[in-house]
Amino acid sequence: MTCSIYALWHALNHPRALVLVLSPSLRQSGLLFKTIMGFYQELRPIASEIESALTLQLANKSKIVSLPGNEKTIRGYSGVSLLIIDEASQVLDSTYFSVRPMMAVSEGKVFAIGTPHGKRGWFYDSWTNSNEFEKIKVTADQNPRISPEFLEQERKALGQYWYEQEYFCEFHQSEASLFRYDVIQRALCADIEELGIDLDVNANDRSGADDPSIDDLKIKLD
Repeated sequence: MTCSIYALWHALNHPRALVLVLSPSLRQSGLLFKTIMGFYQELRPIASEIESALTLQLANKSKIVSLPGNEKTIRGYSGVSLLIIDEASQVLDSTYFSVRPMMAVSEGKVFAIGTPHGKRGWFYDSWTNSNEFEKIKVTADQNPRISPEFLEQERKALGQYWYEQEYFCEFHQSEASLFRYDVIQRALCADIEELGIDLDVNANDRSGADDPSIDDLKIKLD
């Protein structure tokens, strides 16, 4: 709801602003857009030129557009002054990477909101490794509208994994993962010297295939 209010405020106070509302699916972004439209229709501080299921264009030429999370169908926008990404953890990397250039000239703002969905993707990387965003974490027990009794009921019903992810913003790896995330991270090493092997060879060139002077490369896995 906070982002909906801010999106409308931004469009009202910045003439010719382009606000994009992005979610994993058109249905989800449509729900957020519907909330924005609800606030606008209740207040109507200025007139509108276009009101549809996906677009609101105001008399000051600002526009709010609802988009699905599909990088193949959202390209073409530029000069975006505000991008709101709902359920951000489930928006694909390819989609997120395709919308960033839309703010290259305008240097627009990005609001990415939602609960975690595994230790993967741009949302997880941005939260854990990037200083680009201001990060705000609000857990369910900090919400006065949610009772401790309800949370305890949910903990028992969902189990610790889903409970912590949905209500306490914990990034957990997928339960279906074969290897644990921390084990994989400990196996990575950035200071290994490169082997002096030239792999840029013509696969069709067999002129030296039978040359006995060529040593075989053998790799032994213990």
